[in-house]
Amino acid sequence: MILPAEKELRAVLARFAEARIEHDVRPTGRTSRALEDATYTLCVMTGARTVERALAAADALLQEYTADREGTTQDETTLAA
Repeated sequence: MILPAEKELRAVLARFAEARIEHDVRPTGRTSRALEDATYTLCVMTGARTVERALAAADALLQEYTADREGTTQDETTLAA
């Protein structure tokens, strides 16, 4: 599986959250389609078959990105010293 870039993953998560809130507040055909589209995109991006698994996979990826960034920062600090 090709890993999504952190920026794109965060953008899709934000789109999903916005669509879900909007659909929960004022459900219409348009909000339903927007939520389905965001859910589909999130599932494809994470390689998951359900939104629950996609959200869990996205959380894990974001933790990896954070750990990698912190590891890079520590290495750069060590090299600079």
